[in-house]
Amino acid sequence: MWAHRAPTAAAPCRLVRQAVPSLTSLPLCCCPVQQPSCTHISFLSFLLCQAGGFCCQTETMAKPAQGTRYRGSIHDHPDFDPGQDAEALYNAMKGIGSDKEAILELITSRSNRQRQEICQSYKSLYGKDLIADLKYELTGKFERLIVGLMRPLAYCDAKEIKDAISGIGTDEKCLIEILASRTNQQIHQLVAAYKDAYERDLESDIIGDTSGHFQKMLVVLLQGTREEDDVVSEDLVQQDVQDLYEAGELKWGTDEAQFIYILGNRSKQHLRLVFDEYLKTTGKPIEASIRGELSGDFEKLMLAVVKCVRSTPEYFAERLFKAMKGLGTRDNTLIRIMVTRSELDMLDIREIFRTKYEKSLYSMIKNDTSGEYKKALLRLCGGDDDAAGQFFPEAAQVAYQMWELSAVARVEMKGTVRPANDFNPDADAKALRKAMKGLGTDENTIIDIITHRSNAQRQQIRQTFKSHFGRDLMADLKSEVSGDLARLILGLMMPPAHYDAKQLKKAMEGAGTDEKALIEILATRTNAEIHAINEAYKEDYHKSLEDALSSDTSGHFKRILISLATGNREEGGEDRDQAREDAQVAAEILEIADTPSGDKTSLETRFMTILCTRSYPHLRRVFQEFIKKTNYDVEHVIKKEMSGDVRDAFVAIVQSVKNKPLFFADKLYKSMKGAGTDEKTLTRVMVSRSEADLFNIQQEFIEKYDKSLHQAIEVREAGAGAGGLPCRMAHLCRATRCASFVPKQIQGLGPGL
Repeated sequence: MWAHRAPTAAAPCRLVRQAVPSLTSLPLCCCPVQQPSCTHISFLSFLLCQAGGFCCQTETMAKPAQGTRYRGSIHDHPDFDPGQDAEALYNAMKGIGSDKEAILELITSRSNRQRQEICQSYKSLYGKDLIADLKYELTGKFERLIVGLMRPLAYCDAKEIKDAISGIGTDEKCLIEILASRTNQQIHQLVAAYKDAYERDLESDIIGDTSGHFQKMLVVLLQGTREEDDVVSEDLVQQDVQDLYEAGELKWGTDEAQFIYILGNRSKQHLRLVFDEYLKTTGKPIEASIRGELSGDFEKLMLAVVKCVRSTPEYFAERLFKAMKGLGTRDNTLIRIMVTRSELDMLDIREIFRTKYEKSLYSMIKNDTSGEYKKALLRLCGGDDDAAGQFFPEAAQVAYQMWELSAVARVEMKGTVRPANDFNPDADAKALRKAMKGLGTDENTIIDIITHRSNAQRQQIRQTFKSHFGRDLMADLKSEVSGDLARLILGLMMPPAHYDAKQLKKAMEGAGTDEKALIEILATRTNAEIHAINEAYKEDYHKSLEDALSSDTSGHFKRILISLATGNREEGGEDRDQAREDAQVAAEILEIADTPSGDKTSLETRFMTILCTRSYPHLRRVFQEFIKKTNYDVEHVIKKEMSGDVRDAFVAIVQSVKNKPLFFADKLYKSMKGAGTDEKTLTRVMVSRSEADLFNIQQEFIEKYDKSLHQAIEVREAGAGAGGLPCRMAHLCRATRCASFVPKQIQGLGPGL
């Protein structure tokens, strides 16, 4: 047995889990009273707890136990009088029409316990059922929301499940959300409420409406028998890791029973350690194995269980975001979550939502809904966290802790293209010559060779090709392939510095300037890479890069680019005293410092110098000190206070310092988002990062967007036609066998690059 207890907190976010694997082995949190229902806190709350701050809350609609901190947004109303409230509601519904404002004001300012007392008083005073009267007086989404609030949590869940399995079809997402996220105690209360409300057995109804492994896992969750002991056996963790690996990755087919038994019964504390050990043992997160081995509703259910084990508030933040993003709103999901989490962990959900999606839950609800329905939802939300990019004070402290922990991270950067084993440049040169000889061109052979050789090996092939055939391979490729394929293949054949130099040249050619390309390259390259780009630019275009930038840009933006293009970023560690001074400069230039000092022009120059020349470790410390000093995140403030190309350049630098692979994952996602594809950005990132950190970019992509990079590429391929440019990209993406990618036949070409 381990000498420590596994923390009852939800596992930290993936970034810090990777950075500090031992984080999940910290001692039990500071809560002096541990209860079985105390099964999770938000990642933010967890870090503060371990730092000596507040602790976890219980998942019941009641006051938290002594020593815990309440994380709901709805509180008991002071000076509560159920009789007076019952009379107020009666008057609001009396006569023609109803006073909806009064109804929502009263109900959303009372706790669930108090609402039950109001129901009792209403019946005693008027001999009528309050919920029935509310149903009669109200309509639509507003009625569903208010009536949902009037039910006890267990009965609310029971009603949702009854609706999900009634009539034609089944709302599997509702079943998954409720049964994957509830505690043992909540499951038992749900089963009893269902029996009481509908005089039916919930398990029998679930079995009658579902099938297969999906049904089996739902039945397991319905038992409410997940282990709750916080003492974890190291031997059992290792055994479960081995059993899961053998049931999936090492087996022809999948032993679903093992996944069901382990994920359906082991304690959350135990499973968090299993997930960490699984990643160490197999080199991939458990989610990737589930996506590769399972399918359909069963896969979705198991992924939901994993997410809730890691962090229930983060799971609900994601559900809320998806309910409101894009065209239309999934109101049933929105109502269900806002009602059922308002007295459990709404503050945790808000914190994670703000940090993960860079907008507040409040603002998204405000922009996506209307009328009394919107007003009621906003009251349940409890507050707007979006003022000038501001965090909760405790969230700012946690962001500081995140930087502290990530400072010790040593995440290995990996590309997806690696040197080919048994490399034979002579054979490759001959194969390429044959592929381009005669009528037609064997594009498959060209793609297969070039995307499976490192850049250094491609340069050897070029030299061998010239030695054997007296021909220039690049010239032959230009004459044999065209359009998007030519740009992709020729990009891969160029040395990295010359490729970047060409991209910079193209960004400054013609009538306009591609500022985003300039920012992307200059803000993310190392000193050595910048120096090589300068040499390549001078060699290829007989002009210095600095002169080119000076003639094509202007103002503060030009100064930022030229500073980055010198490649003079410091390469040492952090200086804490200097970091505090730099954070003060940042606070003053962004106009949030309490005591501004110095003229603005001088401060602007110093701010640019800090971001463009300080080392990455030092800048991470500056960002920490900025949060500590102001309760703001520097990236959010830059977005709020600045504009145009200067803002974009500074944001790119900050994002690159924080997490460079995530910066590129965002670039890739945006290049494929919407109706068309930004082939220039897609090609540039895939080519330039294929040997640097594309593997890490893939991991960030799947973590943030809940789909793999290859899946996103396949979607674009379907839109562009069977042989579009995105299909070419899949070869670079799948070089490390990203989850379950099935190579497609390479055909035709997509729209111009």
